[in-house]
Amino acid sequence: MWPTFSFLTEKPFMTDVYVVGIDMIRFGRYEQTVVQLAAQAALLAFDDCRIGIHDVQALYSGNIGETMTGQRTLQLIGQTGIPVVNCSNACATGATAFREGWIAIKAGLYDVVLCIGVEKMAAGMIVKKKTGNEPLPPEGLIGSETMPAVFSMVGLEHTRQYGTTLEQFARVSVKNHHHSTFNPKSMYRKETPLEEVLGSEMIAYPNTKLMCSVNVDGAAAAVLMSEEAARKRGLLGRAARIRASALASDAWSPRNQVMQDVNTVSRQAAQSAFEMAGLGPDELDLVELHDCFATAEILHYENLGLCADGDGGRLIDSGDTALGGRIPVNVSGGLLSKGHPLGATGIANIYEITTHLRGEAGARQVDGARIGLTHVVGLGSACAVHILEKT
Repeated sequence: MWPTFSFLTEKPFMTDVYVVGIDMIRFGRYEQTVVQLAAQAALLAFDDCRIGIHDVQALYSGNIGETMTGQRTLQLIGQTGIPVVNCSNACATGATAFREGWIAIKAGLYDVVLCIGVEKMAAGMIVKKKTGNEPLPPEGLIGSETMPAVFSMVGLEHTRQYGTTLEQFARVSVKNHHHSTFNPKSMYRKETPLEEVLGSEMIAYPNTKLMCSVNVDGAAAAVLMSEEAARKRGLLGRAARIRASALASDAWSPRNQVMQDVNTVSRQAAQSAFEMAGLGPDELDLVELHDCFATAEILHYENLGLCADGDGGRLIDSGDTALGGRIPVNVSGGLLSKGHPLGATGIANIYEITTHLRGEAGARQVDGARIGLTHVVGLGSACAVHILEKT
């Protein structure tokens, strides 16, 4: 089902890495600054594992819109002189910061690190701005570089190849909006029946307004520890083991220099993560994937191996990806309802999976959850996939 890629995977190291503390603020609209939101998330993550800033040996901060957010966040929660790495990797920013923290512990540099993802978003469409002497692309002159156009194109191509219908794409939105009603940290908590989704304003066919993700403000933070550090502090009981952390960029193709390819990069990262974890897609209990538009979720069912190529529409029809189904997807409400603050999304997805592995997800809990996967794609392109395991 997947093409074969040749790339390096991480060598095994002596220590496993665990998520021992993690939390997020409710996504929404805030008057606070970026670093004030980041500080709130960091303090929540500290409370979750009963440590403080003096226990942290390094900070990895993910944000797109501003500079030096990590150092500025420490001005609010404690300046201890630790190294700070600021990350920007489009929608994969938060997941990239998380992965950098994982790598640092794997490498033996640190035992305790803090990873933060944060963003403040303007309402409306994200538009890529041309700067300096950057030449005009051969395509994109009539809007085909905008996010609605990109994900319109991928949906229409799926329809051309496999006959996927408008109603099947719309059912993704119905499902995820329903899931959001159980998530107190979601921006929107409202049911949207199929007729309402189909009847909302058309943004870029086949995605209507209710099939587009929500630009919001948000922050999420995670404390990672080596196994030895987590054991010494008695934190392994609620910890989630990071079985795999994978990051991929575009493989070259004639068109993807402008017309972004979200499929190949996702399959690269997924393949690497499954190999690293020693697991297959059929062993997952739940997934948080990048549903920036409803069309994207259908594609990513196939990119992550949840079904065969061409079967994404049938998978949403089956109910298997709904809460209570065989492989629940985006039980948080996803980007379509929870919201999509770009730099925060990657860690927020990991928060959702960790909450289920702990058995603490309340009304949206996936019964018996032991293995979960997160997936984010930043166009340009970067894809991060993480696999977490209940301890």
